Amino acid sequence: MYIEELNYGDPEEIGKEEEKGEGISKLGFPEAKRVVVGVGARFLFYPTLLYNVVRNKIQSEFRWWDRIDQFLLLGAVPFPSDVPSLKQLGVSGVITLNEPYETLVPTSLYLAHGIEHLMIPTRDYCFAPSFGNICKAVDFIHNNASCGKTTYVHCKAGRGRSTTIVLCYLVQHKQMTPTEAYEYVKLRRPRVLLASPQWQAVQEYYRIQVIKVGRSSCLNYPIIRSPASIAIHNFVSFDESSFVLVTKSDLDGYHPDCRASNIWAELSLVCRVQFAGQAALASLSCFWLRCHSPEGVAMLPENKLGRESCSMEADQLGMGHPRLVSGVAAKL
Repeated sequence: MYIEELNYGDPEEIGKEEEKGEGISKLGFPEAKRVVVGVGARFLFYPTLLYNVVRNKIQSEFRWWDRIDQFLLLGAVPFPSDVPSLKQLGVSGVITLNEPYETLVPTSLYLAHGIEHLMIPTRDYCFAPSFGNICKAVDFIHNNASCGKTTYVHCKAGRGRSTTIVLCYLVQHKQMTPTEAYEYVKLRRPRVLLASPQWQAVQEYYRIQVIKVGRSSCLNYPIIRSPASIAIHNFVSFDESSFVLVTKSDLDGYHPDCRASNIWAELSLVCRVQFAGQAALASLSCFWLRCHSPEGVAMLPENKLGRESCSMEADQLGMGHPRLVSGVAAKL
């Protein structure tokens, strides 16, 4: 893959250019050249459209649209007869990158089939959508994908303008670099081809919206973050002396299965080991007190009462506790 990279101006000026209609696509193009290209594109629209239709009829690999992922289609300008087919494919949104004279399906027909329509008029040949329009289109695709809906992105041939939008969506929501996204799309639609300003628009979007702002996650490609990046304030601290007692009666109504039995056995083992350890610790504490208590105190009758209370406490912490025999204690 070779795409010539040119410098088209300071990306900080992109926001100002949006108000003029084209944004990134205007950078580096004199107005005279824009007019000439616009006239040529209008003159060549129907001949090139007919060429694409003929190739689609005689070449099976020359598809009108291709599926990029589960919720995204990329292709050429649809005809009114294609709208029911798109609906059958699960398309709930269409992004049109054509100028008005290139648009063959009115918005009213899309709406009649329950399909949302986003119009982003962009001049053909060497032009890309503005930065603001790219953001709008990427959000449109992502919102549909988050709801399990498919979006169809198209221009005249499904090669340049529409591919620019798809690449920007992939770099933000699929964790791809511009080059990786381009190769990914080219495998699914081999005839995609970006002009230099369109490739520049993808790179500028990646630098501004992904690297500076930070990318978002999508349903199919979640971002895995390291434990160090998780905020500490998301955790709730508990007192180590707190216990949650779960008895067998609390589990009534649940259908036992193999996993539940294993979990119950593991919790029961933890319970027995924990409280047996506490009982042993209590016994050792009483033994230490007896060994280190003064002889005068050891002869007093109250000392015997103290040992009995220690024994009772040890019994209550052990298997003698009536609630702990039939339940499970989990230390938080």
